[in-house]
Amino acid sequence: MGVVNFGHELESPISPDRLFKALIIDSHNLIPKIMPQRIQSIALIEGDGGVGSIRQVNFTPGRYYKYAKHRVEEMDEENFMCKYRIIEGDVLKGNLKSIVYEVKLEADKYEGCICKVWSTYETEGDVMYKDEDIEAGKDRAMEMYKAIEAYLFANPRAYA
Repeated sequence: MGVVNFGHELESPISPDRLFKALIIDSHNLIPKIMPQRIQSIALIEGDGGVGSIRQVNFTPGRYYKYAKHRVEEMDEENFMCKYRIIEGDVLKGNLKSIVYEVKLEADKYEGCICKVWSTYETEGDVMYKDEDIEAGKDRAMEMYKAIEAYLFANPRAYA
């Protein structure tokens, strides 16, 4: 098994509490609403949304993937941190055992936040994951992040 890690930081004008609520806590409701061209639905299939919970993301028909299941491994609402693992779905393409994402939001001095994201790709066997594969996944995640940020910017009372 191989492991590929990468991380990046993003600045946001949105406060960490609002962004965390939208991006993590209520994402199952918000994302299909603001990105119907990509996400058909997100269903909680086990648990209450906290640690150990499993959600299934159902992508819009005709997209690259059909679905992905992820399990929440850590959740710290007070410190705006969440870690989850994609455990099933065609997102893994048969050559990935899992993908782990860790998101941490930290307040900045301008009432916005710094979003720190770490990703770990665990490959099956001797498969080598290419930089372009990681970039494609990162681009799709960034599209979702930017859509949520734009929604919160346009709706200043949402998730306040």
